Amino acid sequence: MTITTAVFDAYGTLFDVTAAAREAAAEPGRTALADNWPALAAHWRTKQLQYTWLRAVTGDHTDFWSVTCDGLDWALEATGLAGDTDLRDRLLQLYRELTAYPEVPDMLAQLKSMGIATAILSNGSTEMLDAAVRSAGIGDRLDAVLSVDSVGIFKPAAAVYDLVGACFGCERQEVLFVSSNGWDACCAAAYGFTTAWVNRAGEPTDRLPGQPMHQLPDLTCIPQFAEPGYGKFHNL
Repeated sequence: MTITTAVFDAYGTLFDVTAAAREAAAEPGRTALADNWPALAAHWRTKQLQYTWLRAVTGDHTDFWSVTCDGLDWALEATGLAGDTDLRDRLLQLYRELTAYPEVPDMLAQLKSMGIATAILSNGSTEMLDAAVRSAGIGDRLDAVLSVDSVGIFKPAAAVYDLVGACFGCERQEVLFVSSNGWDACCAAAYGFTTAWVNRAGEPTDRLPGQPMHQLPDLTCIPQFAEPGYGKFHNL
């Protein structure tokens, strides 16, 4: 079936989740962070994701900003930086203004020129996503920004993936879903989307019921996967 809609996860896929820690570490007076910002960034992201999964299982939903703050607090303590309220505030400010990966604007523009509808589908709260899209200057290249806020549960719940069909009126097979999270790409594949996993870190494929059709190191080649008749498995 022809791809009519390209849908992207936001954090780690379009926006670089390590940028906040990296940029803060480069600022004057951040010596303690400069020494271990990669560890802080990794802990922050891991806990952020773990808390979404656990809250989805227990039914104790909260907004993604709260989860992001909780993950950061754990990461600051784990790296010996707890108590530095100025650093915490700065990291959270930078997270609202995450840098988009360099290939993102042109990739989205190419999809739009092909007549493909484009959207974000994210665990992020509406406010967070609006800020990130505005900061990256890509709002004119997106037809929709879909947040789990409207269903009250985090991915990979099927209710989240349902938002795409409800918004665009498309069949599952018409959707190219793109994520940098292996688990997200696998679960979206099991749901029925054609999926592309942006495996920037070169990780093994998750052992889950669904498997991504495409695996690639960045987003540059995404438009070719939406071309009519392109359905083969592709790994780069």
